[in-house]
Amino acid sequence: MINGSAIQKDIGNPIQSIRQSITNTKKTKTMINNLLFDFTVDKAAKTVFVTREFDADLAQVWDAFTKAEILDQWWAPKPYAAKTKFMNFEVGGRRFYAMVSPEGQERWVIQKYTSISPKTNFKYLNAFADKDQNPELPGSDWDYTFSEQDGKTKVSITIYNESLARMEKMIEMGFTEGFKASMNNLENLLASLSQSR
Repeated sequence: MINGSAIQKDIGNPIQSIRQSITNTKKTKTMINNLLFDFTVDKAAKTVFVTREFDADLAQVWDAFTKAEILDQWWAPKPYAAKTKFMNFEVGGRRFYAMVSPEGQERWVIQKYTSISPKTNFKYLNAFADKDQNPELPGSDWDYTFSEQDGKTKVSITIYNESLARMEKMIEMGFTEGFKASMNNLENLLASLSQSR
């Protein structure tokens, strides 16, 4: 099992300062290479809002979020790796994957797809799980919306947590820094894929 202190050490941002900086709403808006990156934590609503633009076409970005072989290349913040055991991207289907530490520790997650509108939107229920796919509830509801304009793709993500305590635990474990790092991993992967075309 991955513990918060291991993630804190690997990511390099002190958990205490995260706890102190998040009040009812914490919003970070950044422009990276003229691409929007907005990350907001709203504790009152138990929700995280992320908007991220990528310099890639919609089909390429959609595939990066919906195909296991691509997801595993960017989903985990370094030095962690994502390892998908199975993924069935259809309504009622599931993705079962682990975040793997450099020491080989696995933290399993199960996602159940609840809605899919191709190249526009998908939703899933997300929960930590044991290696036998038994979920640790409560979980969270993830809602992804995709749009393209002028060759750039915008992804808007809403993450609603059933429990404020669960959301706070995710933040303590380094979710904010880890998710931002993963989005940057995706940006770099998309850039390398477009160069190889």
